[in-house]
Amino acid sequence: MSVRLRAVPAVLVVALLTAPLAGCASSDPPATTEAGDEARSGPYPLTVDSCGTEVRLEAAPQRIVTIKSSTTELALALGVGDRIVGRAFPDGPFPDALAAEGETVPLLSERVPGLEALLAAEPDLVYAGWESNLSANGAGERATLHGLGIATYVSPAACQGPGYQPDPLTFEDVFTEIRQVGALLDVPDAAEHLIAEQRATLAGVEPLTGGPTALWYSSGSDIPYVGAGIGAPQMILDAAGLTNIFATVRQTWSSVGWEDVVAADPDVIVLVDASWNTAARKVEVLESNPATAQLTAVREQRYLVVPFAASEAGLRNADTVVSLVAQHQALGQHRAQG
Repeated sequence: MSVRLRAVPAVLVVALLTAPLAGCASSDPPATTEAGDEARSGPYPLTVDSCGTEVRLEAAPQRIVTIKSSTTELALALGVGDRIVGRAFPDGPFPDALAAEGETVPLLSERVPGLEALLAAEPDLVYAGWESNLSANGAGERATLHGLGIATYVSPAACQGPGYQPDPLTFEDVFTEIRQVGALLDVPDAAEHLIAEQRATLAGVEPLTGGPTALWYSSGSDIPYVGAGIGAPQMILDAAGLTNIFATVRQTWSSVGWEDVVAADPDVIVLVDASWNTAARKVEVLESNPATAQLTAVREQRYLVVPFAASEAGLRNADTVVSLVAQHQALGQHRAQG
């Protein structure tokens, strides 16, 4: 995937939510989407409901800041890399197909950028992976940014309010976000192409048989933080034919007790690999704890590894299903050969 860089002049701050731009009047009604519904492309102005916040765009955003790897990667995959003026909070390296282009995008911050750093990039849209990215202690509250003429959009999978949090998250929800972002950025055809690729990837998966049990181990040592029953980990495990030992916990992720893990004695452990808490470090935690050291998966080194960015709803989820199936099959082959 190639990237074309172009100079973009600084833009004046315009109050998108309070006053329409001159010359944008149209007899056609604004295109409106609800989070969770299919977005439809149409003439601007375009209004969306993003986690309960109304967002109005008078024109296709030309200066985008992305926060979290999932948002940066989706924008790149939709072909708007030349419109991303800054990225923040990367969760790890880019996937190979996006690495060359992604590394050319300016990195504003290793974590959530402050308001000053955000404003210096002069964005007209901030696309955030978590609601908490847009707070007084983060990049700025949404109302503040909107008042400055900066539209905001949060990944629907990360919505926390009643009626907005997916329960459970499904691949159709992931595709809805791709379609909605495609509409917001005025690249609906690219969105549909990407969705078709994702569907084809999933259609080619042969789920594991027998429903082997799995622990999705995200972080924590004294108290483990795990993938629970309604978020991306559950969605991915289901598609791979793995049975989440914490599927009945109605949360996306949850803190649990090691005693519950020991009681379940999962067949495999999915290790989330992050720069701040690597898969290798998690193995050390499991092997140094006398209780977890006796788990079958620990004794037999039955580990599956996923990058942190793949553990959140986004572009990588379908490929992660393929990867988990392949890794599990490789474990079986190794065991047979041993």
